[in-house]
Amino acid sequence: MSTSDFLRVVLAVLLPPLGIFLQEGLGTHFWINVLLTLFGYIPGLVHAVWILARR
Repeated sequence: MSTSDFLRVVLAVLLPPLGIFLQEGLGTHFWINVLLTLFGYIPGLVHAVWILARR
């Protein structure tokens, strides 16, 4: 795991849409994550970790 990957994971734990933004940009996954985070922190966090782990 590189330093940038570690930083993305830490930022995704603190604010899930930020971690997705750093990985994917302002694409579909970012907006899905924003909605999930608005519904609750845990769904947004799970989605962010899933997106970051698949790469």
